[in-house]
Amino acid sequence: MPRLFTALEIPRDAALSLSLLRGGLSGARWIDVENYHLTLRFIGDVEGHVADEIVEAIDRVDRPGFPLTLSGVGAFGQKKPHAVWAGVTPSPELNALQAEIERICKRLGVPSDPRKFTPHVTLARLRNTSPLDVAHYLSARGNFATVPFRVGRFVLMSSRDSVGGGPYIVEEAWPLNGSDAGSLIRSASASEASRIMR
Repeated sequence: MPRLFTALEIPRDAALSLSLLRGGLSGARWIDVENYHLTLRFIGDVEGHVADEIVEAIDRVDRPGFPLTLSGVGAFGQKKPHAVWAGVTPSPELNALQAEIERICKRLGVPSDPRKFTPHVTLARLRNTSPLDVAHYLSARGNFATVPFRVGRFVLMSSRDSVGGGPYIVEEAWPLNGSDAGSLIRSASASEASRIMR
C-alpha cells in the first residue's frame, strides 16, 4: 500500500528558485526538482476503504485559492541535522486549509501527526552532516524568497518506500475557489465542442 499525504504542488518558477539552493553541503541527498511539494497532512499507509472515505470527505472542502511565498531556509534536527528546507511566509489561508484537512482526518480516525504543522519544502535529506556545515549553509542563504505564486488546488499524493522520497504520484486533485481550474475545463470543453461541430 502506498503512503498517502495531502500536499501543495510547487509551480515551475518557484521550483526553479528552490533548485538554486542545491549544493554546497556535504552528506546532502538533494530532492529532485519534480518532487518538491509542501505537505499539508501526512496520512500514511491506510486501507483502500479508508482512503476512499478521506477522499469523499475532502471533496466537500470549499476554500478560496490564495497567494503563497516561499521564504527563508532552515533545518530539522539541531544537534544531528537530518533535513534542510525552505520555509513559507505566514499564510492564514494555508493554515486554515491545513486545519480543515486535519479535522477531517481526525474525524475519520487517521492517527494524528505528533509533529506541529511547520509548512516547508524539503530540499535535501542529510546523513552525517556536521551542524556547523548546516549553520554555514543556512546563513549564506538566509535571504532566500520566491516571487509569490497563486495556490489554485491541493492534491492527494502517494509515495512508495524509496531512498530520498519520491517518486510522488498525484492520486486526486481538488481545485480551490476562484482558481483558474474551472475556466480551463470550460475552455477545453468549448474548444472540443467547436472541433466536433466543424
